Amino acid sequence: MSEPILALRANHVVLMVSDLERSVTFWTTAFAMDVIAREPRANAAFLRLRLSRNHHDLGLFGLGADAPRRSSGTVGMYHIAWQVDTVDDLETARLALAQIGAYTGESSHGATKSIYGTDPDGNEFEVMWMLPREEWGEYERLAPVDHLNLGAEVARWSGVSTGAVGSGLVGGAS
Repeated sequence: MSEPILALRANHVVLMVSDLERSVTFWTTAFAMDVIAREPRANAAFLRLRLSRNHHDLGLFGLGADAPRRSSGTVGMYHIAWQVDTVDDLETARLALAQIGAYTGESSHGATKSIYGTDPDGNEFEVMWMLPREEWGEYERLAPVDHLNLGAEVARWSGVSTGAVGSGLVGGAS
């Protein structure tokens, strides 16, 4: 067998959407992404997270209003996860998603704390904060789906940065 691919991390996500402009508005509003390029021949837009050093973090390709939607629970990607730097940022994300009607739930996975939402086409996403690596403990090899008490997590971890903002690790390789 040949050598495996030694990828660093996922670099960007591409979504097929029904209405390109509606999706651009959603992602630029919900995540303060900047549109960095458009490709009209493909009805596409490329967006970058404000804290990213990546060329683009999200590609959107508009298929038109008649494009069929993927049904929940069918084969295909379940969701994408966007990491935030602090648990305070996770709390802000929950409020922002609730305000625009995109919030769908939350859970604790032990080493990560997560909230969930959907975009206008029903594409699911996660916004997550990771515990400091030295605090993973038993969660090193576990990924439970438990109730998230975000207030208690904020009280314990407020101000603790784990997303490596400024180090070149957010949004792609440095």
